[in-house]
Amino acid sequence: MVTESLSHPRPHRVVVLALPGVVPFELAIPGRIFGGARAAQHGYAPLYEVLTCSVDGRPVRTDADYAVVVVHDARLLATADSVVIPPSHALGEIIEGGLLAEPIQRALKEIRPGTRLIAICTGAFVLAAAGVLDGRPAATHWAEASALQRLFPSVRVEPDVLFIDDGDVLTSAGVAAGIDLCLHVIRRDHGSAVANLAARLCVVPPRREGGQAQYVQRPIPPAADGGTAATRAWAVERLGRPLGLEELARHSGMSVRTFTRRFRAETGVSVGVWLAAQRLDYARQLLEDSELAVDQIAERAGFGTGANLRRALREKVGVSPSAYRRTFRGEDEAHTQEGSHMRSSQSSYGIVSPV
Repeated sequence: MVTESLSHPRPHRVVVLALPGVVPFELAIPGRIFGGARAAQHGYAPLYEVLTCSVDGRPVRTDADYAVVVVHDARLLATADSVVIPPSHALGEIIEGGLLAEPIQRALKEIRPGTRLIAICTGAFVLAAAGVLDGRPAATHWAEASALQRLFPSVRVEPDVLFIDDGDVLTSAGVAAGIDLCLHVIRRDHGSAVANLAARLCVVPPRREGGQAQYVQRPIPPAADGGTAATRAWAVERLGRPLGLEELARHSGMSVRTFTRRFRAETGVSVGVWLAAQRLDYARQLLEDSELAVDQIAERAGFGTGANLRRALREKVGVSPSAYRRTFRGEDEAHTQEGSHMRSSQSSYGIVSPV
């Protein structure tokens, strides 16, 4: 562990609990994402220390054709500031009849009250079986959402979101949604600039929302011959003015009907939904990074009035512009923990249940 000094604060300790059948990709996410969190004011020293443990300190079988060797056992959980539970494909060994297997129950008792709990994908089942999610909203992989709800009816399962921030308990959908959640935690703890740096180091988008696939500062889609990407790139540079479907189609050199069809095929959403997402994302970036007033941000992002921006932000994120700005500048952390849930959609990526 890094020793605390006058110039460098003690890193926030994240302990990852590897359970039998753990999925290697998600197991590695916390170390990779939190490990990239650095801040100039702290000399770019690590802001997080990520350690991994198993229930008994022995090698852990994964869902692949190998096991992982860990150094620590569950006693490490007692030292954590945050605990991450990655998904497992052996839930039958972990949860028996809706209850945690006894060794895992004992392991979780090592966690101190007040420790932040983070579950990725089916890690939510573990928190639910421990009673942590009773009465709370929770996310998991869309294919497992109905099973989570059926097994734990007191949990408010939301099957179509990428992640949910419920203060001291956070849950996410599967695979790359765990990256989104970890970046969100960094952004909540240290602000947008630190999270963006961590994202760039890992070559992932700082924040995924709507139909966009990738961006650095503002979402500029890659060019594609015969597609709508060039028009989307053109549009995100003009979010402050009205953008009609006819104008967009004319820019692309297509008929409105062809443009609409190709746009949905490429982004998974309608033109209107995509534009609204870009405008909200741009407004959020301005709230995080600028000193502009809410009305000025609303005008630049194409909302017209501050009232429209407030309505959109509260509907999609659950907070007011002023609360959002405080949260992501590291001010009034208590508001973040006690306030509304923060969500990011997974259904907007074209994830559709087979049912």
